[in-house]
Amino acid sequence: MAQAPDPISACAASADEWLWGWDKTPGIVSIWVEGDGRALVWRRLADTGALVREEARFRPWLLLDRVDDLPGNAVSWRELDGPGELKYLVSADDLKTLTAAVLQARRAANLRELPKNSVLVLPPEEQYLVATGRTYFRDLSFGHLRRMQFDLETTGLDALRDRIFMIAVRDPWGATELLEARGADDAGEAELIARLVAKVHACDPDVIENHNLHGFDLPFLDRRARRLRVPLTLGRIGTGLRQRGARRGTASGSGDGRRMRFIAPGRELIDTLDAVLRYDFATRDLPDHGLKAVARHLGIAGPDREQIPGSQIYTVYGRDPARVRRYAAADVEEVAALARILGGAAFALAQMAPRRYERLADAGAATGVIDPLLVRAYLRAGQALPAHRPSDGTIHSGAALHLFATGVAYRVVKADVASLYPSLMRAYRIGPARDTLGAMLALVDRLVMLRLQAKASARAAAPGSAERFGHEAMSAAMKLVVNSAYGYLAAGGELTRFADVHAANEVTRRGRETLEFMCRQLAARGVTLLEADTDGVYFALPEGWVEADERRVVSEVAALLPSLVHLEFEGRYRAMLSHEPKNYALLGYDGSLVLRGVAFRSSRAEPFGEAFLRRAIRHLLTGNVSGVREEYIATLDALRARELPAYDVSSRVRLTKSPAEYLETRETRRELPYEAMLATGRTRWSMGDKIRVYRTRTGNGGVIDESEGAAVEDRRDYDAAHYERVLIETFAARLARAFAPDDYRALFEDPRQMSLFAQAISTIEPVLTSVATSF
Repeated sequence: MAQAPDPISACAASADEWLWGWDKTPGIVSIWVEGDGRALVWRRLADTGALVREEARFRPWLLLDRVDDLPGNAVSWRELDGPGELKYLVSADDLKTLTAAVLQARRAANLRELPKNSVLVLPPEEQYLVATGRTYFRDLSFGHLRRMQFDLETTGLDALRDRIFMIAVRDPWGATELLEARGADDAGEAELIARLVAKVHACDPDVIENHNLHGFDLPFLDRRARRLRVPLTLGRIGTGLRQRGARRGTASGSGDGRRMRFIAPGRELIDTLDAVLRYDFATRDLPDHGLKAVARHLGIAGPDREQIPGSQIYTVYGRDPARVRRYAAADVEEVAALARILGGAAFALAQMAPRRYERLADAGAATGVIDPLLVRAYLRAGQALPAHRPSDGTIHSGAALHLFATGVAYRVVKADVASLYPSLMRAYRIGPARDTLGAMLALVDRLVMLRLQAKASARAAAPGSAERFGHEAMSAAMKLVVNSAYGYLAAGGELTRFADVHAANEVTRRGRETLEFMCRQLAARGVTLLEADTDGVYFALPEGWVEADERRVVSEVAALLPSLVHLEFEGRYRAMLSHEPKNYALLGYDGSLVLRGVAFRSSRAEPFGEAFLRRAIRHLLTGNVSGVREEYIATLDALRARELPAYDVSSRVRLTKSPAEYLETRETRRELPYEAMLATGRTRWSMGDKIRVYRTRTGNGGVIDESEGAAVEDRRDYDAAHYERVLIETFAARLARAFAPDDYRALFEDPRQMSLFAQAISTIEPVLTSVATSF
């Protein structure tokens, strides 16, 4: 074994070092590690705003389960303490030497072929961050980052034949510039791309942002630059874009459904769609994930915001270029605002976890955040890591969930159980059996305390201030990690290193006991239970109760719970429609309507049906049953008269078969999404692509252009009779539990087939039906 410096020094470390790292180097905004052992680090100085580039030698490393087969002089290694299987920290002067030695010993063609339980290999930048104890953005606020936004306007969506004709760029100082092609040919487009590259280098941003950046803009730009042979050197070193695997992104081109994203070394490429998806996963209140819809919902769209159908942008540009310029400028302005509002959680996570900022922006909290934190903690302590293990066959018992009543309830309260499962993990010290350091519980304990401090600091800061945004972002990031701790436990051993289904089952057992105790105590105080799960309890109040009574009941039950389990009064509502577990609608006293669950909000649902449901539910919860009937007849009439555009009857679907796979089975089974693609001349697609389709009156399918825009081509060739059935069988059915069966049939009877003795709608009233449940 060759003697060499150890890449990771072990020492007794505190929970703070496990959480934040131990190297206090400030201002890191990007890192790039080359295979030859050079680490390039870019730092932004908070006081002057200057950028500093530093270069250091870095010794690549990995973990192995054994070293008896390694070449004697190529690498060095150290045996770690503890019972973990991955106990050998192996390193070399450069990545090529390290990789070659391991592959030679294990007789493999690449490291991906090695079993997960025999090796741990991190991306080079993560190796560097784990080894040094450094993290991004120490001593920086989100406002310190130099951020640029750019957005492409193209003649179409096919990068093989369509062109880029305009690029909107918002520089780090807030000025927007519109770069336009000076000719509708290869030379004009090539020169336009070169101007974008020059603009990036002149502004030298730390971060480049756009909405759907990795799904459209970068893949399209890369394809066009390659076709036109324009060097796309968007990074801070003189190379083109690199690639990495990702959960979401563009198709890798392998045909196996894998996705990839581009990397610009020295800069972070942030897709605001990731922040939107993370936000909506927590709140479930966004109408759509597109930029325009989100901007309207969050109040960042201007009152005169230009709206142009995506398929018509280039056509409009030909006759009214000023309008398209306003449209494009608004895009990058909204992206900048969206990133500021929703991007703080990923920024805060990068101050903790040893991963690049752009990877944390799209990472899952368990494998993407908790796992790197635990790996760093163990190596800092000089402890061997456990290997991934297959399940022992024990079934995970699942979360506690109770449905007590369906239908319509009035005077509703939600009592929130703040992070129930992590709280139970802390209260009863339930952690992974193989976590011999106790690192997970230590991290959860520290995160909970720091989150409470961040929440208090946010409340104390001025509304809209950078300080308040920063504290709120930190609180959100910590909540994300804390709430994922239980999921990390419950995940299969192939997914998380410290997975422990037995510990997870003990948490859920305690959770069921706690939830059932709360429900019994609430019911004993005279309320009507509606639904209860790990997020909280919904219940209805007796007539005549006031808000003080509501809060008193919650406080009384909260006082009976274990010290680390907190029951809080979260909200009060005028009415609730309980459909099925975790699928309900709430009407606030201020008139706001909240829909939860796939029964009421789904990416696959036809827009006309969701719009009908939203209007009908509002009538229902305000006691206007006649209004429900009127909404049904109006929607039915609009379908029959084809007053709605095809977009409103379309649904978004994911393609799970390649063109070749579908053609193999097409003669025995025709499937609408693929038939729609073929009918419109689209013979090329990738597994995982999402499209919007509808059924035409001929029985074939149509495809909707879903590029960003307010509306799309106004086709009305859909099968109206089919969508009438969808209205009654899919959407109206969501209201069935709100009425007695005979009343429901009368309410949604076809007006063309009504009997002579039809029931008067004015006599119909909503109902609330108890559902049998036991503790």
